[in-house]
Amino acid sequence: MADRERRSGDTKLSRELKAQLNEDQRWALGEHERFGWELKFIRRPPFQPPIPVVFDGDRKSYAVLREDGTLDENPGFEIRE
Repeated sequence: MADRERRSGDTKLSRELKAQLNEDQRWALGEHERFGWELKFIRRPPFQPPIPVVFDGDRKSYAVLREDGTLDENPGFEIRE
């Protein structure tokens, strides 16, 4: 039983988050995932468009995935630990 994936909920959540991205963001995310980046959550500030937040593989840095698919590594806000 050690081969059974126990994090199936994470996969479902990941699919649900990715479904909220536009085509440019999905394409860029796929490219960044090859280097260990991962979509962790989407911020939803009031009266503003959603902000997808990605983390690098080491979880030491984060970036915002802009609407055109570019990464903004200085988004102007801090992530709580």
